[in-house]
Amino acid sequence: MNISGDRSLNLVAIAKRTRLAALKLSVLSTEAKNQAIAAIAQALESAKDEILQANIADCQAAAAQGIAKPLYKRLQLDEYKLKDAIAGVRDVGKLADPVGAVQINRELDTGLILKRITCPLGVLGVIFEARPEAAIQIVALAIKSGNGVILKGGKEAIRSCEAIVKAIKQGLSATAVNPDVVQLLTSREETLELLKLDKYVDLIIPRGSNAFVRFVQENTRIPVLGHADGICHLYIDQAANLEKAIIITVDAKTHYPAACNAIETLLLHADIAPDFLPKIAEVLQTQNVELRGDEHSREILPNLTLATETDWETEYSDLILAIKIVNSLEEAIAHINDYGSKHTDAIVTEDPEAANTFLALVNAAGVYHNCSTRFADGFRYGFGAEVGISTQQMPPRGPVGLEGLVTYKYQLIGDGHIAATYTGANAKSFTHKDIK
Repeated sequence: MNISGDRSLNLVAIAKRTRLAALKLSVLSTEAKNQAIAAIAQALESAKDEILQANIADCQAAAAQGIAKPLYKRLQLDEYKLKDAIAGVRDVGKLADPVGAVQINRELDTGLILKRITCPLGVLGVIFEARPEAAIQIVALAIKSGNGVILKGGKEAIRSCEAIVKAIKQGLSATAVNPDVVQLLTSREETLELLKLDKYVDLIIPRGSNAFVRFVQENTRIPVLGHADGICHLYIDQAANLEKAIIITVDAKTHYPAACNAIETLLLHADIAPDFLPKIAEVLQTQNVELRGDEHSREILPNLTLATETDWETEYSDLILAIKIVNSLEEAIAHINDYGSKHTDAIVTEDPEAANTFLALVNAAGVYHNCSTRFADGFRYGFGAEVGISTQQMPPRGPVGLEGLVTYKYQLIGDGHIAATYTGANAKSFTHKDIK
C-alpha cells in the first residue's frame, strides 16, 4: 500500500520542523545542551514504570505473532537495560562538546584567516527493528552534537518507543531545546517516505538485521551509517593460553548471542585443536550452543554437524557456532578477510609477534588480542553511547559516538582580500602560517 499524498506532505512538514528546531539547537551553548540531556535522564527515570509496562506489552504481542528469538531478545527492555541506557545518557552529558572545535586556524596572508570548525550534520533519520533503548542512546548523542533526529522504531517496539519519546519530549519541554528536535514515526510506509527525504535528512542510521540494513542502503540517496552483517571471528593460536581461550570463547559466543559483536566462527590452530576442541565443545554444549565443524574438526569430534560454505557466511545471532581448523596464522587471517564483515575479530595468543601480525593484517573495524569481541560497543569504549556500528572502510568506523555526528565547515575571514592579488606576474605569496 502506498502512503497517501496527505500523509507524505505531513512527513515533509515534520522533517521541516525538525530541521528548524535543529538549527536553533546547533547554536546553543554546551551548558544548555547538557541541561537538556540531564532533563531527559530524569524524565526517563520518572517514566520508568510506564516504559517497562509498554515494553512488556510489546513483548507479549510479538511473542503471540511468533517473533524470531534473536529479534525478541533485542526487543526486551528490562529494568537493567533501561538503567544502563539512562546511565549512558548521563555519560554523554559528561563528554566534551564535539561542536565548535577549531581543527585548523591558519593565516593565509595578513588579515586573511582560515578556520575549519566542527558543526552538526543537521537531521538524523534513525530506523531500527527492535532495541527500543537505541532511541534513548541516539537522542542523547544527537542533542549533544546539535542534531535533530527522526526516529522510526519497528512495529514490534511501537509501545516502548512511544513511551520513551513521550518521556524525552516531556524532559525537553522545560529546557532551551525545542522538543521538535525529536520525532517518532510509527508506520512502515513512513519508513519508505523517510528514505526519500534527502532534502531534509542528512544521515540515515539503520539498526537491525543484515537484511534490514541492506534494504535501507539500497533504497535511499541519503548517506547511510550502518553495517549489513556482524560476522565476527575468534582465532585460537598455537601459542594460546587454553584456559584463557575457553573463558574468552564462552563470553564472545554466549554472553549475548543476538548482538552483532558475538562471534559466529571459531578458528583453531591445528596444533592445539586435538586438545582444545573437546574441552571447548564440552563447555559450549553445557550452554546449549549448537556446534558445526569442518571435516578436520569432525575427525576430532565426529558428532559435530558438518559446516558448509554457507556457515562461514552466516550471522546466526543465536547459540550456533561454526568451527574451522587452520594450519597457520596466515590461513586464519585469510579466512577472516574472505568471510568476515569487517566488524570485530580477535586472536587469543601469548605470542606478541603473532598478535601484532593479526592486529595489522585483519581488515576489520575492531581487532582484538586476548579479549572478547563483546567489547565492541560505544558505552564500553567510553563514548557514553553509540549511534550504531559502522563497518565501512571510510571513517567513522566501528562503534560511532559523537564524532560520527559532526562534520566541519571552512570559515575564511578577510578584509577586502581578492584572489586576483595572488595570481599573475606580480602575484603576492601566501604566508600559510598556523596560528597557535
